[in-house]
Amino acid sequence: MSKIVTFGELMMRLQPYNYERFVQTDHLEFSFGGGEANVAVSLANYGMDAVFVTKLPDHAIGQAAVNSLRRYGVDTSKIIRGGSRVGIYFNEKGASQRGSVCIYDRAHSAIQEAQSSEFDWNVIFEDAEWFHFTGITPALGPNVADICRDACRVAKARGIKISCDLNYRGKLWTREQAQKIMTDLCQYVDVCISNEEDAKDVFGIEAEATDIYAGEINRDGYKSVAKQLADRFDFEKVAITLRESRSASDNGWSAMLYDVKSGDCCFSQKYDLHIIDRVGGGDSFGGGLIYSLLTGKNTQDAVEFAVAASALKHSVEGDYNMVTLSEVEKLAGGDGSGRIQR
Repeated sequence: MSKIVTFGELMMRLQPYNYERFVQTDHLEFSFGGGEANVAVSLANYGMDAVFVTKLPDHAIGQAAVNSLRRYGVDTSKIIRGGSRVGIYFNEKGASQRGSVCIYDRAHSAIQEAQSSEFDWNVIFEDAEWFHFTGITPALGPNVADICRDACRVAKARGIKISCDLNYRGKLWTREQAQKIMTDLCQYVDVCISNEEDAKDVFGIEAEATDIYAGEINRDGYKSVAKQLADRFDFEKVAITLRESRSASDNGWSAMLYDVKSGDCCFSQKYDLHIIDRVGGGDSFGGGLIYSLLTGKNTQDAVEFAVAASALKHSVEGDYNMVTLSEVEKLAGGDGSGRIQR
């Protein structure tokens, strides 16, 4: 069983019930989530040894966050306890032509104030085969970017594969800041995951003749983006998720995977999604891709598995993708009927 380490922030998610707006609700439901934690849950659900690393307060809310991962089999033994705050994000789910709204309240969270000296990466990476982080984590502050860099250096020295989802968040840092830090970190990365906008926002690489708001995808443009990214950073593989936004409720969803060594550039089948919850969609793709590559799937099968996993996530409430390996394999194999299982 492969051991995968992910590192990032685990936040409390607060949102109105159903599709109510912030200004009309008087109740909020809470759960937990965060990019790298979401990936860890997916991998644990597929039977992998998934380890999530972060820093959380040593109080009841911090423990509730830890417990939210433990219930799905994620190894939380390397989580550092301390600090006073769990980061929060408020999520207002969009519907039809009204987009979702996300408001962060994560300043001075435990992980944002963490220091490099608190993480012994040689111990954390013992027996690990893979390390995953996202562009959200170094955006939390220069000290957290330093922790990411330390982790990447140790992982590279130990021969551990490294994946990164670019995940640009304009509410956390500027494009200029992102480009500087991510250019440094990407020198360590083997597998890069991006979407329609991230490559442009972070590195200025844009797919030609594509309008994500009109739902128009130009495959040749995305092949060019993947090859430019691989050439610039010497990536082994580049994956790009392709979202055709027809409305907040209905999207086209597919992906491509470029393998540098073989030159293969494979596109998945496209799913027409009716969305229950899109948060964590990209993370579920990342988890599916890591699983696929660790289990030896070829380029086409790997992208099909990953995009099927993420298609299913859009039907699941909350950040975590609570689907099984067999459910993903069934959908990737062509059964998207949604018929009741008896």
